[in-house]
Amino acid sequence: MLAIIDSFFEWLKESSSSPWFYLVIFVIATLDSVLPIVPSETLVIVGGVTAGAGDLSIALVILCGASGAFVGDNLSYFLGREASDWVVKRRTRTEKGAKQLANIVEQIHERGGLLLITARFIPGGRTLLTLACGVTQQPRKWFVGWAVVAASIWATYASLLGFIGGKSFADNHTKAFLIAFTGAFSITVVIELVRAVAHRRKRDK
Repeated sequence: MLAIIDSFFEWLKESSSSPWFYLVIFVIATLDSVLPIVPSETLVIVGGVTAGAGDLSIALVILCGASGAFVGDNLSYFLGREASDWVVKRRTRTEKGAKQLANIVEQIHERGGLLLITARFIPGGRTLLTLACGVTQQPRKWFVGWAVVAASIWATYASLLGFIGGKSFADNHTKAFLIAFTGAFSITVVIELVRAVAHRRKRDK
């Protein structure tokens, strides 16, 4: 099993060494904001590991990841705005639906940009929130500003996670990838736990 894993990561390392991998990172990061089944964070981490090994530029990896995430977030926001009238009419047909929609708007107004930043690290969360911002007609200028911040923080974190792993284990790519992926997964779990605890405390008040 270890031999298979090692072979897989070696193949991944060879594939990510091509300059075309910058374009792959950008495209996948864009798609991930609309279709959360696309593993953009994985690709950005891989780019960081490869940059740590000296085959890619860490600055370009961060730029491509952040640019793709920004474009994808705005695409999701646009789709939400286009469907706004239909969604609002459908949700407000019942009292429960109207309350849920009002709660979404309240959360966005209360937590604002910080919500956009933390949602970037939650699989599927970024898509739901950016769509919700569009559906609830949040100001375009406000959304773009925070989308830039969120995408930049996310891309920098994921890239550097892989970059540090690639630098530290330049002679063992398998270990570099595994440490980077474990770190990314652990941070996501911590964010989810903190979010769950905060929600529970707020509900109990």
